[in-house]
Amino acid sequence: MSVPARSLRGAWRIGAAALAATLAIGLSACAPDPMVEAYKNGDQKAYTAADFRVDSIPAGDRAEPVDFGGTTEDGEKFSSDDIRGEVAVVNFWYAGCGPCRAEAKDLEATWQKHQADGVQFIGVNIYDQADTAKSFAKTYGITYPSLMDATSGDAKLAFARVTPIQAPPTTLVIDRKGRVAARIIGPIDGTSILSTLIKDALKEKA
Repeated sequence: MSVPARSLRGAWRIGAAALAATLAIGLSACAPDPMVEAYKNGDQKAYTAADFRVDSIPAGDRAEPVDFGGTTEDGEKFSSDDIRGEVAVVNFWYAGCGPCRAEAKDLEATWQKHQADGVQFIGVNIYDQADTAKSFAKTYGITYPSLMDATSGDAKLAFARVTPIQAPPTTLVIDRKGRVAARIIGPIDGTSILSTLIKDALKEKA
């Protein structure tokens, strides 16, 4: 089932966490970003997956489909049943994460590239409240929705049952059966690797 981007957007979308939220609101995407600079300088390695790694999982080795859901930053309910049958990308992030900020434009560019293929993108925000997530989306031009998972942790737990979820950012490619087909640990750098993983999943039969 293919769902239009805007309908998905409407249907879905630590003290340090409080500091991260404050820093996330009102940022200018054109100005130097202190959290991105901290990531580049290695200051956030204790809290984020700064080391890039890609794991591609052969179809025969994949775990069971992941059932997950929650409420988006817009207060709308989302269930993985809504996108079952489509290739999807799930990105774990939060606003104060430097590498999450660094990869934001590349994630959005990949999303824009593959919308016409019926690919769905869903963020899972693991620390913030809705207002912070909305501010992040506005600042970085993110148009796909995110589940607000800070309170319940349900979405993260659902995926952790079948694949390790490292510190953010972690990006998963989900096949049409709802199984994890690939995992990227750390920020994507450009669109090519994630796009290739998406294309590989698209080639598979449901």
